[in-house]
Amino acid sequence: MGICKLCKKESKEIADSLSLCRDCILENPEKALEIAKESHELFRMKFGLSKLSVLTQSKGLECNLCGNKCKIKKGEKGFCGLVENRNGKLEREKDLICSYYFDPLPTNCVSSWVCAASGKGYPKFSYSKGDEYGYKNLAVFCIGCNFDCLFCQNWHFKLDIARKPIVRDEEFLRVIDDKTSCICFFGGDPSPQLDKIVRICKFLQENFSTRILRFCLETNGNSNPKLLKKFAELAFSSGGTIKFDLKFWNEALNIAITGTSNKLSFKNFESLAGLHEKRREVPLLVASTLMIPGYVTLAEIKEIASFIASLNEDIPYALLAFYPEFEMKDLPFTSLDFALKAKKIAEKCGLRNVKIGNWHLLTSSTIL
Repeated sequence: MGICKLCKKESKEIADSLSLCRDCILENPEKALEIAKESHELFRMKFGLSKLSVLTQSKGLECNLCGNKCKIKKGEKGFCGLVENRNGKLEREKDLICSYYFDPLPTNCVSSWVCAASGKGYPKFSYSKGDEYGYKNLAVFCIGCNFDCLFCQNWHFKLDIARKPIVRDEEFLRVIDDKTSCICFFGGDPSPQLDKIVRICKFLQENFSTRILRFCLETNGNSNPKLLKKFAELAFSSGGTIKFDLKFWNEALNIAITGTSNKLSFKNFESLAGLHEKRREVPLLVASTLMIPGYVTLAEIKEIASFIASLNEDIPYALLAFYPEFEMKDLPFTSLDFALKAKKIAEKCGLRNVKIGNWHLLTSSTIL
């Protein structure tokens, strides 16, 4: 049961780690974001990550690898923990910092119900008219992230940032076999290493030019626009999908709970909408939102869904049930009642393909 430090409201839908209710974040963002900043600094300290000031300080070398554009002083690391200012020069590992594993298809990918692995785009982009049984996805988990979500479902990657497990380009070439039909880069978030990912995909595309091999991305969208466009072209030509996790509509909410702005995420999503329209047989863009009790309300869903529908009503939208994790593990699960209402609202906004994900996590009780 959390208590808001500003209005003193007590509720099971207020995360104790944040100690802020949604209303106070929206109505008093200046004070709320100062409190939120203290929370993020405390939790980032546990993993040896940089302070949030690296996002706003005036001095330091600017890193343009993602949308954060950190200003990194000598001896400091960027927000993601992968870039360091060493004696006045920004340095990092040349190879991809990641781990990987194979998932048999169909897999639990958020986009699985609309991607080519479900048979869409056969025979150009898929090996099967239906689900690609017998084939597999190479899941590449990118270490590091340019968000700092207090509800992170994969927070364990923070333990690997200092260790920096690298995978060389040639290793991807070696592990891909004739049953590998797609590669999905996720994390953490791929954005801080998107230039490496583009290089790897081009390398693989050259070596597997005579067969189907799709390139997919799961991201918060806070990417360098030029790099994202280059990846989008690879995904477009290969039959791959780009899934944006549009976490919040309101920027203050996004900053309070993820540590950073979401303005570029929506701008990047909009910039790819035209490319999405050009490949109707397999959706290029898919959006998702995690339904976090107390913070992602029906009003928030309506705003996000309306934005997506204004670009293209056929863009698929997944509403994901929340699992209490990391620093927000004291929040309740998403209720079935809320999920059904959220789906109905998204459809009323004009979206034609809305899905509820993680049904097994939904609770039957109505959250008040």
